[in-house]
Amino acid sequence: MRAVVQRVSRAEVSVDREAIGFIGRGLVVLLGIRSADGPGDAAWLAEKIVHLRIFEDDQGKMNRSLADIGGEMLIVSQFTLYGDCRKGRRPGYSDAAPPEQALPLYELFITAVNGLNISTATGRFQAAMEVSLVNDGPVTLLIDSEKTF
Repeated sequence: MRAVVQRVSRAEVSVDREAIGFIGRGLVVLLGIRSADGPGDAAWLAEKIVHLRIFEDDQGKMNRSLADIGGEMLIVSQFTLYGDCRKGRRPGYSDAAPPEQALPLYELFITAVNGLNISTATGRFQAAMEVSLVNDGPVTLLIDSEKTF
């Protein structure tokens, strides 16, 4: 699994101009799932993201996690994170999991985050979505469960 993680002061996702998910202070996670991913990737990535120390403490150092600040998470599926742009001009998506494999893992990731006592909002799987956010910092990270050591 691959995640683009953005620290935000607020964010919203819309489908057909209707807001379906909103968070205040927290993280936006754009989540890509590859065909080789499994339940262990979802659990590892949820734990990693929820406990990343990327929020400022009283001294202004990034020393607090999403769990520490009681923040929220907006989770949006995004298969294009596995777009391979090395050849030609059109990305190839052969590493991205097909929808019937990706959906259960996407839902498992959401369940894992909720199990860590984090309030979540989500996009709609396979829908054309508009994501609006105010990136706080800015702080943006790329995390890949394939690169765990």
